[in-house]
Amino acid sequence: MTAVADVGATPGYSRVIAPPGWSRWLVPPAALSIHLAIGQAYAWSVFKPPLEKAMHISGTGSALPFQLAIVMLGLSAAFGGTFVERRGPRWAMTVSLTCFCSGLLISALGAATNAYWLIVLGYGFVGGIGLGIGYISPVSTLIRWFPDRPGMATGFAIMGFGGGALIASPWTTELLSRFGKDHTGISQTFLVMGLTYAVFMSVGILLVRVPPPGWRPAGWTPQANGSKLVSDHDVAANDAIRTPQFWLLWIVLCFNVTAGIGILEKAAPMVIDYFKQTSTPVSVTAAAGFVAVLSAANMAGRIGWSSLSDLIGRKNVYRIYLGVGALAYALVWSVGQTSKLLFIIGAMVILSFYGGGFATIPAYLKDLFGTFQVGAIHGRLLTAWSVAGVAGPLIVNAIADSGARHGKSGPELYGASFAIMITLLCVAFVANELIRPVAAKHHRKGTA
Repeated sequence: MTAVADVGATPGYSRVIAPPGWSRWLVPPAALSIHLAIGQAYAWSVFKPPLEKAMHISGTGSALPFQLAIVMLGLSAAFGGTFVERRGPRWAMTVSLTCFCSGLLISALGAATNAYWLIVLGYGFVGGIGLGIGYISPVSTLIRWFPDRPGMATGFAIMGFGGGALIASPWTTELLSRFGKDHTGISQTFLVMGLTYAVFMSVGILLVRVPPPGWRPAGWTPQANGSKLVSDHDVAANDAIRTPQFWLLWIVLCFNVTAGIGILEKAAPMVIDYFKQTSTPVSVTAAAGFVAVLSAANMAGRIGWSSLSDLIGRKNVYRIYLGVGALAYALVWSVGQTSKLLFIIGAMVILSFYGGGFATIPAYLKDLFGTFQVGAIHGRLLTAWSVAGVAGPLIVNAIADSGARHGKSGPELYGASFAIMITLLCVAFVANELIRPVAAKHHRKGTA
């Protein structure tokens, strides 16, 4: 727990060190308030139709703010991770609030003045920075408060990012219905969301604390769990990226996310296409329900699978994500059209692994590299998300569009992309098997 001993000397940290008697169970809700807010990004699709109509842009154009936001999420997390470790969670959450909510307010101005570039700048660039800093802001703090259950703790918070759309989607729909779907209505919706999220995120900023130096849960002492991967040593972020373990985990995260987001981004049209030529086609309304079910699976997987990793180990739970995930893809591909139930179950399993992979990765990093700068290491690893956020939708959409141009329909539109996803999951499975303890030459001096 050497990192905790360092924080008291860090400027600005003294104001967020927990006083005696502070309950560690106040920290997960603080983290959740940030992640539920920035998880609004997953509800961007609700804005797409009104923006396309009001501002006369294409579907590709209306996706640009979201795509840029995801890219900036990965980049800001990578470059800002070290600052988050140095300045603390309250500083990071404040930066996240400022950028994310400012992005919504800039978008409101862009909609009001019919300047789409302002929406791209606000939501995509400025708001995307808020996403990245906010996403990693509570990670190392939660791990330090819950050394006995790091997977559960980070899963609880990151669950909020997956579940943010469950709040934002109906709320955005209601606001657009009330204000209208023209320039003015879209602008007012952005404005109300920006101001409301600012208040909501402030709760987390006020609640968050870091444990005092040397703090441990009552009755808990560090003890070996039988896994050689769980290290008692710390590794600095700049050294971590020089290890093969970091890049093997980068592959694991990137390919797992690519496989999951490939279904998530295309879920509604995919389920419609799959059953269009059967005796029981899927309606648009039912397809929207399918998206909601997948969002719930994504959210549940973040807390469920990450909590399981505390019991069976991080490497074992990733064996489930990647190995069973490949089998689930094969099930959907081979027999999905014959049974809606199998199709839905297979997709839900894949999305639960997608969410679980995000939630478990911070604890995996803690096992390998220790608690020192684990947030910064996590930030650098999230560049894998930026790549996957582009690769997954590109693979599925490009192959489906090409198939449609050549007269294909139904499951034929997705067979090749499913085969690619299965291959990626198998490669990631091998990468996970290759992970070994970090070599002693990378350990910080004085850690044990």
